[in-house]
Amino acid sequence: MKIGLIGCGRMGSALIGGIAKSDITTPADITVYDLNADSVTTLVQDSGVSAASNNLDLTCKSQTILLAVKPQYIGEVLREIAPAITKDHLLISIAAGVTMEKMETACPAGTRIIRAMPNTPALIGLGATGIAPGSHATEQDIKTARELLESVGIVSVTQEPQLDAVTGLSGSGPAYVYTFIESLSLQAQKEGLALDEAIKLATQTVIGAARMVEQTDMTPRELVEQVTSPGGTTLAGLDALTEHGFEKSIAAGVHAASERSREIARES
Repeated sequence: MKIGLIGCGRMGSALIGGIAKSDITTPADITVYDLNADSVTTLVQDSGVSAASNNLDLTCKSQTILLAVKPQYIGEVLREIAPAITKDHLLISIAAGVTMEKMETACPAGTRIIRAMPNTPALIGLGATGIAPGSHATEQDIKTARELLESVGIVSVTQEPQLDAVTGLSGSGPAYVYTFIESLSLQAQKEGLALDEAIKLATQTVIGAARMVEQTDMTPRELVEQVTSPGGTTLAGLDALTEHGFEKSIAAGVHAASERSREIARES
């Protein structure tokens, strides 16, 4: 598989780094390009991939192209590479808020496109990505996109309208978790723990709890009930969280981020 990457920022580089280490293809079959020559040089040195001289050169050398440029530049890039796009190309875009319709309009008729919404833990191989096929994408295209993005985490296949919810959940979700860890740690410090110890304990608590959801057959609600005893400390803590609107705050955050994603799509 000949793979190209346009945009060698942190996310694009993370995706190519994961793909290069997988069995999907070899680094020799991966070509990258970015206007920032230093970013290209770093990725070439770190992953053993090849550099293209420009976006058109990359398109001619690739079958599957990852578009990892900022959303405001995606239209310009697509118009630039459109003359070189053939029926054999698959485009996978991670540009947030840029709709399939806008991308397909900028490309030759029938261009196969997949939209993807990865999150920042992909940088350490623990990403959660939602993907959605365009109107011309095939089942094989979905399979290809899934395989590539699973090199840096898990993938959920959905439809384009649901990508806004993916953005509100897993796209923005890491920031919610970081805030949760920070809040746990700062209050534990006030209760008498050293801050560095509190952060370490809070972080492991979140990791362990997440692994319990992942590795048992129990739902999150069942796991809550498992650790909650009548009159115990956990119940006291949960009651306080509910009283102060914990669940409603989380729901509001996911909704606000999802709605903002919809707004960005309408504005772009």
